[in-house]
Amino acid sequence: MIHSQNLTKKFGDTLAVNQLSLDVREGEVFGFLGPNGAGKTTTVRMLTCLISPTSGTATVNNLQVGKDDQNIRQTVGILTESPGVYDNLSAIYNLEIYADLYNVKDKPGQVEKYLRMLGLWERRDDEAGTFSKGMKQKLAIARALLHEPRMLFLDEPTAALDPEASRLVRDFIEELRKQGRTIFLCTHNLDEADRLCDRIGVFKTHLLVVDTPESLRTQVFGRKVVIHLGHPGDNHLPLVRSLQFVNEARCVDNKLVIALDDPEGQNPEIIRQLVAAGAQIQFVGELRHSLEDVYLQFVRAGENSQANSL
Repeated sequence: MIHSQNLTKKFGDTLAVNQLSLDVREGEVFGFLGPNGAGKTTTVRMLTCLISPTSGTATVNNLQVGKDDQNIRQTVGILTESPGVYDNLSAIYNLEIYADLYNVKDKPGQVEKYLRMLGLWERRDDEAGTFSKGMKQKLAIARALLHEPRMLFLDEPTAALDPEASRLVRDFIEELRKQGRTIFLCTHNLDEADRLCDRIGVFKTHLLVVDTPESLRTQVFGRKVVIHLGHPGDNHLPLVRSLQFVNEARCVDNKLVIALDDPEGQNPEIIRQLVAAGAQIQFVGELRHSLEDVYLQFVRAGENSQANSL
Protein backbone atom coordinates (compact mmCIF):
# COMPACT_ATOMS: atom_id res chain seq x y z
CA MET A 1 0.00 0.00 0.00
CA ILE A 2 2.90 2.35 0.79
CA HIS A 3 6.37 2.09 -0.65
CA SER A 4 8.93 4.84 -0.22
CA GLN A 5 12.54 4.94 -1.33
CA ASN A 6 14.96 7.52 0.12
CA LEU A 7 12.09 9.94 0.72
CA THR A 8 13.61 13.22 1.93
CA LYS A 9 12.27 16.62 2.93
CA LYS A 10 14.26 19.77 3.67
CA PHE A 11 12.93 23.13 4.81
CA GLY A 12 15.76 25.45 3.89
CA ASP A 13 18.81 24.05 5.64
CA THR A 14 16.72 21.98 8.06
CA LEU A 15 16.51 18.27 7.29
CA ALA A 16 13.06 17.12 8.44
CA VAL A 17 12.94 13.64 6.88
CA ASN A 18 16.12 11.86 5.86
CA GLN A 19 16.02 9.14 3.19
CA LEU A 20 12.98 7.26 4.45
CA SER A 21 12.67 3.81 2.84
CA LEU A 22 9.56 2.06 4.10
CA ASP A 23 6.95 -0.52 3.10
CA VAL A 24 3.50 -0.65 4.70
CA ARG A 25 1.45 -3.74 3.88
CA GLU A 26 -2.16 -3.85 2.83
CA GLY A 27 -4.56 -4.38 5.71
CA GLU A 28 -2.13 -3.69 8.55
CA VAL A 29 -2.13 -1.07 11.27
CA PHE A 30 1.32 0.48 11.08
CA GLY A 31 2.48 2.61 13.99
CA PHE A 32 4.86 5.49 13.29
CA LEU A 33 6.47 6.49 16.58
CA GLY A 34 8.91 9.24 17.39
CA PRO A 35 9.46 12.30 19.59
CA ASN A 36 8.07 15.75 18.82
CA GLY A 37 9.89 17.27 15.85
CA ALA A 38 11.02 13.87 14.55
CA GLY A 39 9.38 14.40 11.13
CA LYS A 40 6.33 12.15 11.52
CA THR A 41 3.77 14.74 10.44
CA THR A 42 6.02 15.88 7.60
CA THR A 43 6.15 12.27 6.40
CA VAL A 44 2.35 11.98 6.50
CA ARG A 45 1.99 15.22 4.56
CA MET A 46 4.34 13.99 1.85
CA LEU A 47 2.59 10.62 1.55
CA THR A 48 -0.83 12.32 1.31
CA CYS A 49 0.46 14.84 -1.24
CA LEU A 50 -0.07 17.91 0.93
CA ILE A 51 3.60 18.87 0.48
CA SER A 52 6.18 17.76 -2.06
CA PRO A 53 9.29 15.77 -1.16
CA THR A 54 12.70 17.32 -1.78
CA SER A 55 13.99 14.03 -3.18
CA GLY A 56 13.23 10.33 -3.23
CA THR A 57 10.12 8.50 -4.41
CA ALA A 58 6.94 7.07 -2.92
CA THR A 59 3.83 5.22 -4.04
CA VAL A 60 0.51 5.04 -2.17
CA ASN A 61 -2.17 2.60 -3.36
CA ASN A 62 0.10 1.96 -6.38
CA LEU A 63 -0.11 5.66 -7.27
CA GLN A 64 3.03 7.78 -7.52
CA VAL A 65 3.56 10.75 -5.24
CA GLY A 66 4.31 13.82 -7.36
CA LYS A 67 2.54 12.40 -10.39
CA ASP A 68 -0.83 11.04 -9.25
CA ASP A 69 -1.39 13.46 -6.37
CA GLN A 70 -5.07 14.15 -7.00
CA ASN A 71 -5.89 10.44 -7.23
CA ILE A 72 -3.95 9.73 -4.04
CA ARG A 73 -5.92 12.41 -2.18
CA GLN A 74 -9.15 10.82 -3.41
CA THR A 75 -8.19 7.33 -2.18
CA VAL A 76 -6.83 8.13 1.30
CA GLY A 77 -8.36 9.55 4.44
CA ILE A 78 -6.38 11.80 6.74
CA LEU A 79 -6.82 13.00 10.29
CA THR A 80 -4.38 15.82 10.95
CA GLU A 81 -3.02 16.66 14.40
CA SER A 82 -5.44 19.59 14.61
CA PRO A 83 -9.11 18.74 13.82
CA GLY A 84 -9.59 21.87 11.67
CA VAL A 85 -13.41 21.87 11.57
CA TYR A 86 -15.60 24.84 10.65
CA ASP A 87 -16.71 26.16 14.04
CA ASN A 88 -19.61 28.26 12.75
CA LEU A 89 -21.18 25.34 10.84
CA SER A 90 -23.18 22.41 12.18
CA ALA A 91 -21.62 18.97 12.48
CA ILE A 92 -23.76 17.64 9.67
CA TYR A 93 -22.90 20.55 7.37
CA ASN A 94 -19.19 20.13 8.11
CA LEU A 95 -19.40 16.58 6.81
CA GLU A 96 -21.65 17.41 3.87
CA ILE A 97 -19.06 19.86 2.53
CA TYR A 98 -16.40 17.15 2.46
CA ALA A 99 -18.82 14.59 1.10
CA ASP A 100 -19.34 16.90 -1.88
CA LEU A 101 -15.59 17.39 -2.32
CA TYR A 102 -15.08 13.62 -2.39
CA ASN A 103 -18.10 13.02 -4.65
CA VAL A 104 -19.69 10.68 -2.10
CA LYS A 105 -22.70 9.04 -3.78
CA ASP A 106 -24.90 8.46 -0.74
CA LYS A 107 -24.10 11.69 1.06
CA PRO A 108 -26.95 11.64 3.65
CA GLY A 109 -26.38 7.97 4.40
CA GLN A 110 -22.62 8.26 4.86
CA VAL A 111 -22.90 11.38 7.00
CA GLU A 112 -25.46 9.75 9.28
CA LYS A 113 -23.50 6.48 9.43
CA TYR A 114 -20.33 8.03 10.81
CA LEU A 115 -22.01 10.59 13.06
CA ARG A 116 -23.87 7.72 14.70
CA MET A 117 -20.80 5.48 14.90
CA LEU A 118 -18.83 8.21 16.66
CA GLY A 119 -21.63 9.24 19.00
CA LEU A 120 -22.37 12.64 17.45
CA TRP A 121 -25.75 12.09 15.82
CA GLU A 122 -27.71 13.77 18.61
CA ARG A 123 -25.54 16.88 18.17
CA ARG A 124 -25.67 16.88 14.36
CA ASP A 125 -27.40 20.29 14.10
CA ASP A 126 -25.19 22.03 16.67
CA GLU A 127 -22.38 24.29 15.58
CA ALA A 128 -18.98 22.59 15.80
CA GLY A 129 -17.70 25.58 17.77
CA THR A 130 -19.86 24.45 20.69
CA PHE A 131 -18.16 21.04 20.77
CA SER A 132 -15.45 20.01 23.18
CA LYS A 133 -11.99 19.34 21.76
CA GLY A 134 -12.63 15.62 21.95
CA MET A 135 -15.92 15.92 20.05
CA LYS A 136 -14.20 17.96 17.35
CA GLN A 137 -11.62 15.19 17.09
CA LYS A 138 -14.36 12.62 16.55
CA LEU A 139 -15.98 14.85 13.92
CA ALA A 140 -12.63 15.02 12.11
CA ILE A 141 -12.36 11.21 12.21
CA ALA A 142 -15.83 10.94 10.66
CA ARG A 143 -14.75 13.40 7.95
CA ALA A 144 -11.70 11.25 7.13
CA LEU A 145 -13.91 8.18 6.57
CA LEU A 146 -16.82 9.59 4.57
CA HIS A 147 -15.52 8.40 1.19
CA GLU A 148 -14.58 4.92 2.51
CA PRO A 149 -10.85 5.22 1.80
CA ARG A 150 -8.71 2.09 1.49
CA MET A 151 -5.95 3.76 3.49
CA LEU A 152 -6.18 6.01 6.54
CA PHE A 153 -3.53 8.31 7.95
CA LEU A 154 -4.31 9.06 11.60
CA ASP A 155 -2.16 11.64 13.38
CA GLU A 156 -2.79 11.38 17.15
CA PRO A 157 -6.41 10.15 16.80
CA THR A 158 -7.06 9.96 20.56
CA ALA A 159 -5.40 13.25 21.50
CA ALA A 160 -7.60 15.25 23.91
CA LEU A 161 -10.15 12.44 24.22
CA ASP A 162 -11.36 11.22 27.60
CA PRO A 163 -10.83 7.50 28.42
CA GLU A 164 -14.30 6.47 27.23
CA ALA A 165 -13.97 8.31 23.91
CA SER A 166 -10.41 7.02 23.46
CA ARG A 167 -11.64 3.48 23.86
CA LEU A 168 -14.38 4.11 21.31
CA VAL A 169 -11.80 5.32 18.78
CA ARG A 170 -9.48 2.36 19.48
CA ASP A 171 -12.39 -0.06 19.02
CA PHE A 172 -13.23 1.81 15.84
CA ILE A 173 -9.69 1.34 14.52
CA GLU A 174 -9.91 -2.38 15.33
CA GLU A 175 -13.14 -2.58 13.35
CA LEU A 176 -11.53 -0.81 10.39
CA ARG A 177 -8.67 -3.33 10.52
CA LYS A 178 -11.20 -6.19 10.37
CA GLN A 179 -12.63 -4.55 7.24
CA GLY A 180 -9.20 -4.78 5.61
CA ARG A 181 -8.38 -1.06 5.77
CA THR A 182 -4.73 -0.05 5.96
CA ILE A 183 -3.99 2.40 8.77
CA PHE A 184 -0.88 4.55 9.19
CA LEU A 185 -1.00 5.63 12.82
CA CYS A 186 1.11 8.37 14.37
CA THR A 187 0.76 8.40 18.14
CA HIS A 188 2.55 9.35 21.35
CA ASN A 189 0.38 6.86 23.23
CA LEU A 190 2.71 3.84 23.33
CA ASP A 191 0.20 1.63 25.12
CA GLU A 192 -2.24 2.40 22.32
CA ALA A 193 0.38 1.52 19.69
CA ASP A 194 1.16 -1.72 21.50
CA ARG A 195 -2.47 -2.79 21.47
CA LEU A 196 -3.38 -1.68 17.95
CA CYS A 197 -0.34 -1.99 15.70
CA ASP A 198 0.76 -5.02 13.72
CA ARG A 199 4.17 -3.41 13.21
CA ILE A 200 5.78 -0.20 14.36
CA GLY A 201 8.52 2.01 13.01
CA VAL A 202 10.58 4.12 15.40
CA PHE A 203 11.52 7.34 13.63
CA LYS A 204 13.67 10.35 14.37
CA THR A 205 14.37 12.19 11.10
CA HIS A 206 15.41 8.78 9.76
CA LEU A 207 13.95 5.33 10.37
CA LEU A 208 15.61 3.60 13.33
CA VAL A 209 13.86 0.23 13.27
CA VAL A 210 10.72 -1.54 11.98
CA ASP A 211 9.21 -4.72 13.43
CA THR A 212 6.34 -6.10 15.49
CA PRO A 213 6.13 -4.84 19.08
CA GLU A 214 6.90 -8.31 20.42
CA SER A 215 9.92 -8.80 18.16
CA LEU A 216 11.29 -5.42 19.21
CA ARG A 217 10.98 -6.43 22.86
CA THR A 218 12.96 -9.58 22.14
CA GLN A 219 15.61 -7.65 20.22
CA VAL A 220 16.19 -5.26 23.10
CA PHE A 221 15.59 -7.34 26.22
CA GLY A 222 15.44 -10.97 25.13
CA ARG A 223 12.83 -13.22 26.76
CA LYS A 224 12.70 -13.87 30.49
CA VAL A 225 10.39 -16.11 32.50
CA VAL A 226 9.60 -15.50 36.16
CA ILE A 227 8.98 -18.52 38.38
CA HIS A 228 7.26 -17.65 41.65
CA LEU A 229 8.13 -19.99 44.51
CA GLY A 230 6.61 -20.57 47.94
CA HIS A 231 9.98 -19.95 49.56
CA PRO A 232 13.26 -18.11 48.75
CA GLY A 233 14.77 -19.43 45.53
CA ASP A 234 18.49 -19.08 46.27
CA ASN A 235 18.90 -22.82 46.86
CA HIS A 236 17.57 -23.60 43.38
CA LEU A 237 19.65 -21.05 41.51
CA PRO A 238 22.68 -23.35 40.90
CA LEU A 239 20.37 -26.03 39.48
CA VAL A 240 18.77 -23.61 37.04
CA ARG A 241 22.12 -22.16 35.98
CA SER A 242 23.45 -25.66 35.29
CA LEU A 243 20.91 -26.19 32.48
CA GLN A 244 22.70 -25.64 29.16
CA PHE A 245 19.86 -23.72 27.50
CA VAL A 246 19.61 -21.13 30.29
CA ASN A 247 21.24 -17.87 29.20
CA GLU A 248 21.03 -16.12 32.56
CA ALA A 249 19.34 -16.66 35.92
CA ARG A 250 18.97 -14.62 39.08
CA CYS A 251 16.93 -14.72 42.24
CA VAL A 252 14.74 -11.87 43.48
CA ASP A 253 13.12 -12.72 46.81
CA ASN A 254 10.88 -15.73 46.09
CA LYS A 255 11.20 -15.41 42.33
CA LEU A 256 13.59 -16.93 39.81
CA VAL A 257 14.13 -14.72 36.74
CA ILE A 258 15.49 -16.80 33.85
CA ALA A 259 16.56 -15.67 30.37
CA LEU A 260 15.68 -18.19 27.64
CA ASP A 261 15.62 -18.31 23.85
CA ASP A 262 12.55 -20.54 23.69
CA PRO A 263 10.43 -20.34 26.86
CA GLU A 264 7.58 -22.38 25.38
CA GLY A 265 9.91 -25.29 24.65
CA GLN A 266 12.27 -24.96 27.62
CA ASN A 267 9.94 -24.10 30.51
CA PRO A 268 8.65 -27.68 30.97
CA GLU A 269 12.18 -29.02 31.57
CA ILE A 270 12.99 -26.26 34.07
CA ILE A 271 9.77 -26.91 35.97
CA ARG A 272 10.38 -30.68 35.95
CA GLN A 273 13.87 -30.19 37.40
CA LEU A 274 12.68 -27.74 40.05
CA VAL A 275 9.79 -29.95 41.17
CA ALA A 276 12.16 -32.92 41.42
CA ALA A 277 14.40 -30.77 43.63
CA GLY A 278 11.49 -29.98 45.96
CA ALA A 279 10.64 -26.47 44.73
CA GLN A 280 7.17 -25.19 45.60
CA ILE A 281 6.13 -23.56 42.33
CA GLN A 282 3.19 -21.18 42.69
CA PHE A 283 2.96 -19.92 39.11
CA VAL A 284 5.06 -19.12 36.06
CA GLY A 285 4.88 -15.97 33.93
CA GLU A 286 6.91 -14.02 31.42
CA LEU A 287 8.62 -10.73 32.23
CA ARG A 288 7.15 -8.31 29.70
CA HIS A 289 8.76 -4.93 29.17
CA SER A 290 6.57 -2.04 28.11
CA LEU A 291 6.74 -0.67 24.58
CA GLU A 292 7.84 2.58 26.19
CA ASP A 293 11.00 0.85 27.46
CA VAL A 294 11.68 -0.51 23.97
CA TYR A 295 10.98 2.82 22.27
CA LEU A 296 13.31 4.75 24.58
CA GLN A 297 16.12 2.26 23.98
CA PHE A 298 15.95 2.77 20.21
CA VAL A 299 15.57 6.56 20.38
CA ARG A 300 18.53 6.91 22.74
CA ALA A 301 20.62 4.56 20.60
CA GLY A 302 19.74 6.69 17.57
CA GLU A 303 20.76 9.86 19.39
CA ASN A 304 24.09 8.33 20.42
CA SER A 305 24.73 7.12 16.89
CA GLN A 306 24.00 10.58 15.50
CA ALA A 307 26.26 12.22 18.10
CA ASN A 308 29.12 9.83 17.30
CA SER A 309 28.85 10.61 13.59
CA LEU A 310 29.34 14.36 14.16
